[in-house]
Formats: sequence, C-alpha cells, structure tokens
Amino acid sequence: MPNVLIVDDDPAILEILRAYLTAEGHTVLEATDGARARVLLPRADLAILDWMLPSVSGLDLAHEARAAGLDLPILMLTARGEEEDKLRGLNIGLDDYVVKPFSPREVVARVRALLRRVGVRDTVTGGGLQLDLRARIARLDGQLLDLSKLEYDLLSALAQHPGLAWTRERLLERVWGSDFPGTERVVDVHVTGLRRKLGDDADHPRFIETVRGVGYRFREAQD
Repeated sequence: MPNVLIVDDDPAILEILRAYLTAEGHTVLEATDGARARVLLPRADLAILDWMLPSVSGLDLAHEARAAGLDLPILMLTARGEEEDKLRGLNIGLDDYVVKPFSPREVVARVRALLRRVGVRDTVTGGGLQLDLRARIARLDGQLLDLSKLEYDLLSALAQHPGLAWTRERLLERVWGSDFPGTERVVDVHVTGLRRKLGDDADHPRFIETVRGVGYRFREAQD
C-alpha cells in the first residue's frame, strides 16, 4: 500500500490520522519536525504537512521537495486559513489544502483522491504478474512468489509507478531509507535478485527495464 507521511508536532493529530489512514490500509510514516520529515519524504507516496513545524516549516519542506524533483502529492493541513496563505501554498506546488480543525474522514477521502489522480494503485496485474499491494502478496503465473520484505518493497515501489524512470539514488532513499550507509550498487544487486525470482531477462525485460545512465523502470502492465 502507498506510504503516507504525516508531519505534525501535535501528537493528537498524529494519532487520529494514523488510526484513520491505517484503517484505510495505508502504511503511515510520521515526523514531528521538519528535519525528520526531510529524511522520510523520499520514501513517501503522499505527504500531509503542517505549515508551522519546528526547525523547518511545512511550506519550506514542500518547496524543497518540488525543487528536488519529488512529484508526490502534498496536502497542507494547517490552522492558517487566510486566502493569501492558500494561494501562496498552491502556487509553490501544494496539491491540496485543508484548514484545521478538520474532519479525519475528509482528509482520508482527499488522500484517496490525490493518490488516484497520480495513478497509485492497490493492485498491479499484467504479464502474468499479480501484485496485491494491500496484502503484500505477489504471484507470477498464479504461483506465489517468495520475496523478502526488501524485495517486495523494491518491486512495489517500481510497480506502483509504471513507466517512471527511477534513479538508483531515489530507489535507495525510498526502499532502504536516506540514512542507509550503503552505496547505490546495492540497488543493482537486489534488482538482479528480483529479476531472477521474476524470471526476467535484463536484455529482454518483461517487467524491470534498465534505464542506461539513470536506473530502472517498471514496464507498463501488458495482459
């Protein structure tokens, strides 16, 4: 399931959003300040940011994310409800804006709509591969694939964004985390192992293509 990052320094807001989003089936990442959020942002499919945060504001985080090329949907959840604030946020690349106090059900509905808009799905099927992202189950030609947690995370990151060229650096941040001390070479090693389990051929890929000088790309599903 998609990773949803919640960044807020109010424990009560974190708790209630965690409960609602987890019930929806999302994997929830949490941060209470901007510095920690910077570390987690590359692993997120969507971010919910408070504007007023310790160390780095939510608005600055959103600006940094866009400047770094992160195209994940960003929803601002803030007490700042002036029209000028909304326009400022939307003009730097926010995708949605909700003013506190808020309805958790409305936020979940907006998260669902934003993920749908960018094509993040619960399941991936095609070419004999069936990936149930909610249940974390992968099947190939009807047979259950024995994948490690890391292999599943790597496959789901690629498969949720078919056609997108991932750099090795971005995959490393997304799957291993930005504090992982290893090199980008580890991505190549695990892609090789994943291809072996998928019966994929690097020269004639069925699922994972090598993008020369960049990284990897999951092919669009083909029935």
